[in-house]
Order: sequence, then structure tokens, then C-alpha cells
Amino acid sequence: MDFLTLIQIFDSSVRLATPLLLACLAGLFSERAGIFDIGLEGKMLMAAFFSAAIAATTGNAWLGLFSGVAASLVLAALHGVASITFRGNQLISGVAINFLASGLTVLVAQHWFKQGGRTPSLTEGARFEPIELPFAIGPTEAEAAGRPLSQLLAEAGPIQQAYSELISGHSILVYLSILLVPLTAWVLFGTRFGLRLRAVGENPAAVDTAGVSVITLRFAAVGICGILCGLAGAYLSTALQAGFVKEMSAGRGFIALAALIFAKWRPWHALGACLLFGLFQALELRPDVLESLLRVKIQAQLLGALPYIMTVVILAGFVGKAIPPKAGGEPYVKER
Repeated sequence: MDFLTLIQIFDSSVRLATPLLLACLAGLFSERAGIFDIGLEGKMLMAAFFSAAIAATTGNAWLGLFSGVAASLVLAALHGVASITFRGNQLISGVAINFLASGLTVLVAQHWFKQGGRTPSLTEGARFEPIELPFAIGPTEAEAAGRPLSQLLAEAGPIQQAYSELISGHSILVYLSILLVPLTAWVLFGTRFGLRLRAVGENPAAVDTAGVSVITLRFAAVGICGILCGLAGAYLSTALQAGFVKEMSAGRGFIALAALIFAKWRPWHALGACLLFGLFQALELRPDVLESLLRVKIQAQLLGALPYIMTVVILAGFVGKAIPPKAGGEPYVKER
């Protein structure tokens, strides 16, 4: 296996890890505030559909993105009302959101587009295109040189290959997701809002005694979670793929929850966990790479199951003890 092939595997890992990372950060905000959110999957799926549907209708990827975020926020508000205002069971509320999104997306897609629960394929302008950074070898340079892009990359040096394949050529949502990691770390651990948010997840009574509204903080966390899930869903249908298909989130919301536990509710650790899961998914698409390293015939289905196997391993506690926020999953009842 040559260096370029290795870089291309890592490039695919970054692309596939992006929706996991956005959903993982979404769950991080929510669970740090004491609200467990099993509904990450449903919010991603709903956002993916509305992003693709509006983008296909208007031909504008940004309108699709905002529509997807709005759809995710509606489900986040439902989850907040059920679990915060009415103090319902947070897990049941999240599961209900997943079922609602699973059925509603297909129903509305069939009603609007009559394509068996799909949206039309997105054309240029209706999806987020890769960004070609300066000095990178990309389609523009290949067209100008009149030579295949693969040939130009093969002739380039290792540094140029890594820059052109791994760093350049991603959509704006990929770069945004990476920037959100240090931003999340700063918000949670370097601001007063983050301190209060974390305190709400550990001891809401103490926060309430200090005169800070527990309900407001938890709704803020649920709202941020909705925005990030909306970005994850929009990325799935308008950047990673060119349209919506039934159940296209494919369990990513649950894998993001496993990555969150693996990361022990820390932003930088979440980035590493999501990249690991992204690597597993990338290897599923290129089983020949792993076979050349191990010199053993490997079934692609086994590689596809690796993220789910790792999820079970993580939840079983084989990667160290992960202690969630003390008040997580518990509705807060103000003492009179």
C-alpha cells in the first residue's frame, strides 16, 4: 500500500466522521446539562430530509441547510418540552422522536416527490461542493493541465499529496465541524455559560439556589443540540451525498452517543473517537487496503459491523469507566 492510498483512506475517514462529530458535540452539550438525548438519530434524519427537499426545490444549498437546522430545532423543542417542562422520561422522549422522524420523512418525501421516499438528486448549487484550497492539486489544476487528477497526485510529493487530499477538497461543513471542537471546549470550560451548564448537569439545585434558571440553561443546551444535529443531517444529504434516501442516518446518532461515552464527555476526546469510527467506515469501502496489510481475506460486511461492535464494547465498559453527569436523566423539581 502506497502513501497516497493511505492518505485517501484518512481523507474518507474525515468525511465519514463529520456527521458523527457534529452529533457527538450535540449530545455533549445536552448531556452536560443533564438531558440525555437518544433522539440524535431522529433529529439528524429529519434535518437530512428537509435540507435535501428544500435544496432540491430552491436549488440553494444554504436554504436547505437552514431548513434542516429549523426542522431539527422543532424536534429539539419537543424533546425539551417533554423532558424539561413536563419532566417526562428523557429516554422515552428520545425514542419517540426517532420513530417520528423515521416515519414522517418517508411519508412527506413520498407525498412531495413521488419517488419512493427519496428526494431528487441534488445538482450543482443545491449541494455543498468541495473547497479547493490554494496550492492544492485539484480538479481545476487537472483541467488546466489536461491530465487526469489521479496522475497528477501520483506524481506529487508526500506533503503535496497530504495537503491536496487530506486537508483540501472538503465541503465547508467539514471545516466548520473541526472548528467547532475548540469552540465547544472554550464555551464549556472557559466561559461562565459553560460553567453554569456543567453545574446544571451535576447539581441543578445548587445552580437554582444561586439564582440561575435551571430550565433556561437546559433549554439552551437542548437548542444547541438541535442546531448541531441539524448541521449533521444537512451534511449527510447535501454534502456527503446528493439527496435524501430512507433511513440515511443509518444509526449514526447511536454511534455518536457511543463515541461520546468513549470520549468521557470531552470535546477533544470526542474528535478522536469520531475519527476512529470514521476510519472503520472508510475501511468498509476499501477492504483491499486492510487485506493488503493483514494478508488475510476480509469480508466487507465485517468491516461494516466494526463501528457497531465497538459501540457494544464501549457501552459494556471495556474502555475504562465513564462517569456521566450526576444529574443526567433526572428531571429537576424546584423545592418550595
